[in-house]
Amino acid sequence: MAQLLQPKEWKKFVKPGDRIFIGSGPGCPHALVRSLLDRVHSKHFFDLELVHILTLGETPWLDPGYQDALRVNALFLGEETRKAVHRGDADYTPCFLSEIPALFSKGVLPIDVALVQLSPPDETGYCSLGVTVDIVRAAIESARYVIAQFNPLMPRTFGNTRIALEEVDAYLEIPAPLPELPSAKMNKETERIGQHVAMLVEDGATLQMGIGKIPDAVLMALRHHKHLGVHTEMFSDGLMALMQEGVVDNSRKALHTGKTVTSFCMGSQALYDFVRDNPLVEFYTSDYVNNPNIIAQHDQMIAINSALEVDLTGQVVSDSIGHRFYSGIGGQVDFIRGAAKSRGGRPIIALPSVTKQGKSRIVPFITEGSGVVTSRGDVHYVVTEYGIATLRGRSIRERALELIQVAHPDHRKMLLQQVRKSFWVPSYQQSAPAPAKDVEDLPVEKIRAKDENTYFLRPLQPSDERRLQEFFYSHDQETLLLRYHYVPTRLSRERAYALVNIEQDRDLALCITTRQGPREELQAVGRYYLLPKSKTAELALVVREDKRNMGFGKLLLKRIIQVARKRALTSLLAVVQGGNQRMRTLLEKAGFVAQPNSEDPASVTLSLTL
Repeated sequence: MAQLLQPKEWKKFVKPGDRIFIGSGPGCPHALVRSLLDRVHSKHFFDLELVHILTLGETPWLDPGYQDALRVNALFLGEETRKAVHRGDADYTPCFLSEIPALFSKGVLPIDVALVQLSPPDETGYCSLGVTVDIVRAAIESARYVIAQFNPLMPRTFGNTRIALEEVDAYLEIPAPLPELPSAKMNKETERIGQHVAMLVEDGATLQMGIGKIPDAVLMALRHHKHLGVHTEMFSDGLMALMQEGVVDNSRKALHTGKTVTSFCMGSQALYDFVRDNPLVEFYTSDYVNNPNIIAQHDQMIAINSALEVDLTGQVVSDSIGHRFYSGIGGQVDFIRGAAKSRGGRPIIALPSVTKQGKSRIVPFITEGSGVVTSRGDVHYVVTEYGIATLRGRSIRERALELIQVAHPDHRKMLLQQVRKSFWVPSYQQSAPAPAKDVEDLPVEKIRAKDENTYFLRPLQPSDERRLQEFFYSHDQETLLLRYHYVPTRLSRERAYALVNIEQDRDLALCITTRQGPREELQAVGRYYLLPKSKTAELALVVREDKRNMGFGKLLLKRIIQVARKRALTSLLAVVQGGNQRMRTLLEKAGFVAQPNSEDPASVTLSLTL
């Protein structure tokens, strides 16, 4: 039966050499830990090991004055544990969040004493784990002794959160506000990343995301979506806002339909108030929530995780900067792999293109000492403020080009030079991709066409070389004749590369694509070439045969005219074959005026004064 803990009774529960677990996040039992620390200098306490993941609030147990009595073994690093590990005063154990409960239950990291924070028992004799279930329940079930801080300010929550009073050996009842996690400050680059990621999320998808500016930016960009679900290790203020706005209703989830599922929450007091007695939010253990097989049962599972750097083959570094450990493996791999197995799932790595010091996060090779958390075989998408790199099913050469395109423009030349040293690219790929200037503030535009399907309008890129080949070979002879004025039989890779790797700040090439999972397919291409020593450009448009009458030609033409005007061109012209009435009608409706072509009577030249 649980007993009220008297300070002098700590030695009844804690023995020299014990491994002591400390509760997670805002559920860290700070008052209880302080009570223990007040006793550790006595002769009864030495060689203790304190185990925990991320905790919110102060961390007095990391004070060097306690070194003779205890040592911390962190399974995930926060700011203060990071400093202690760097000093050599604490240890870091890398592990998947989904597997930590088994470390306890199978005796790999046996727990002697669990220090946890619970709501006081109700009239039925049950306490609640409140806002942190994650690995806390496994620690309680594995520990020899469980000592609790009963906190009436800990919200009672739904899910696998009930702890019988009989499971508690001793307690202190101390009310204390839960530590809050301040909201991250947005900037333009972060908002762009959020907008790009949101383009990969369809209505009805299920979301997982973590802590920080990028997840918050994604959530802000999702406010016009519908019927989203949530299955995530961490529940945040941003997800709460989407629930309150009706964007998240969990109506299309295969598991826990109608419920948001999480293992812990961190954020504002408003968030803690929101989950209190809220049957729409359920908390479960991390070995369930982070189980890739459970995650995979959700259709359209979207896993959004960040990174410290990504190399040009797609390897992801997340827990260290060189030889200095920064955070932890956490749940990144769990959700990346679960989303990859999901029908229509999309595992996404999102990160700024540069560090605060301006150093590229897209790197030719991993910094010495850094560890790969997510392998190149697991990564499907990498997103920066400069766009979306699609990696799944792409060769090393194609991956490198995709990633260079989303790197900061100041670093693209360096990255291509470095990758050429490894001979990953053929000799004709000499110039680094340049951004298409004047193509709106966001270079990728998500559109809904007449067939109610989703398409993407964006600049043509060097990594579209193979896609352009596929687009070319999809055309019938009539389309080839009308486009090229003859019927070409081949588009070599070298020629395709020349067509996609243009100087986008001088000439212009846009495309409309579809995405089926990680496969992207060109459906229409529009471009112009600036004529020598003039302010006039020649226009060309091609639409896949089965996508005609969808408005793609009209949309591409509209965007091309907008860019031409921004660049102060004086006119656009197009040479149209006499039999291409569809193209002529499109141009004339846009204001182009036809003139006979003296050099080729079978064609007509149409021009537009800008």
